[in-house]
Amino acid sequence: MRENAFSVLMERGIVEYCSSPEDLKAAFDEGMVTAYVGFDPTASSLHVGHLIPIMGLAWLQRMGHRPIAILGVGTGLIGDPSGKSKERNLLTLEQVEKNKVTVREQLAHFLDFREGPNSAKMISNYDWLGDLKLLDFLRDTGKHFSVNTMISREYVKSRLDDPDKSISFTEFTYMLLQAYDFYYLSEHHDCLLQMGGNDQQGNILAGVELIRKKSGRQAFCLTYPLLLTSSGTKFGKTEEGAVWLSPELTSPYRFYQFWINSEDAMVGRLLRLFTFLPNEEVETIVKIHETRPERREAQKILAFEVTRNVHGEHAAHGARRASEILFGENFEPADLDEEMIGILSKEVPSGEVDQPLPRPLADILVDSGACQSKGEARRLIQGGGVLLNGEKANDPQASVDPSSCLAGGALFLRLGKKRFHLAWAGKRQ
Repeated sequence: MRENAFSVLMERGIVEYCSSPEDLKAAFDEGMVTAYVGFDPTASSLHVGHLIPIMGLAWLQRMGHRPIAILGVGTGLIGDPSGKSKERNLLTLEQVEKNKVTVREQLAHFLDFREGPNSAKMISNYDWLGDLKLLDFLRDTGKHFSVNTMISREYVKSRLDDPDKSISFTEFTYMLLQAYDFYYLSEHHDCLLQMGGNDQQGNILAGVELIRKKSGRQAFCLTYPLLLTSSGTKFGKTEEGAVWLSPELTSPYRFYQFWINSEDAMVGRLLRLFTFLPNEEVETIVKIHETRPERREAQKILAFEVTRNVHGEHAAHGARRASEILFGENFEPADLDEEMIGILSKEVPSGEVDQPLPRPLADILVDSGACQSKGEARRLIQGGGVLLNGEKANDPQASVDPSSCLAGGALFLRLGKKRFHLAWAGKRQ
């Protein structure tokens, strides 16, 4: 017997709120349910904060239901005011359409868009919002919304009370447009369920109500939890900013490291939320982790699984090997092939050695910027603190010849326990 999709989402920790849990559970038992999540393509990439809704859609498809990813090209021109203290900068249609291409590619890592009984769909809401006539929309949709209810929303109230953070009529209409999206999908795609973050609960419920009032159908709202770290910060935010799904904005290595640095107290929950590993396997991983938490085995599994889902198998293996090289105790020079040097060159400082080899090692450290002076270089080498291509160096005057170079003329240096440097001998290839 097929597992109930709502029960699975609950077990994975994906459900924070549901408008009618028993009725939704029954709907999943009765047959295929169509569910949607909206993604406003207001940036050139999705980020880690989008992964829970993506995983929600992916789980539903795996259990035989139909996911719809709505690319909010239309609503993206307005900008969702939820959680914002000031109005967003409005994007042009050209900007949003360009962002849409990348978002589509990132969603395709999780959802199967090939023809089939429950094939995923990607639709731009500009297809219908762009054709709306203002007077018709106000008469047929606007009349179902109470301004009293709308201004009672916390994100609206907080800005009404502060003249420096006033909310424009453009933003105020966002709730109506999102509700209309749900109604349109209900009518044209038999969509029963909208899912989104907890901050979207009011907007989604507005759609549930609009569907009930206009067509008499029952629809459902399901929202995801807001993840916070032990310090109270929003999960997915770092000192450098958002952790992006685009490899151009956040490299696979840095993406992998983000998950490696997950807190011990959260790792079990993160494995359930962000991977497809069975719950029983997650429980086993967590139990083993609790016996030796310093080894961070659970974090390593989490990092590899999520990186593989987002960037693919090859990139995940590369990120894991780069992490082992930079944080492990031993590696072989053979590990530093052309591809790995390419990965490391984006993550560690580097500098060129102006004069051709052979050169004394101390000179190479200074010329490439690894050390500030020859005195510092000599002390570091004599103290056993320098590894050249994984081999300990002891003599500052030891001659380094071209045969020591790795791919592209690189020399891989470790200085102390945690500092790495690439010295490019001659012109970098």
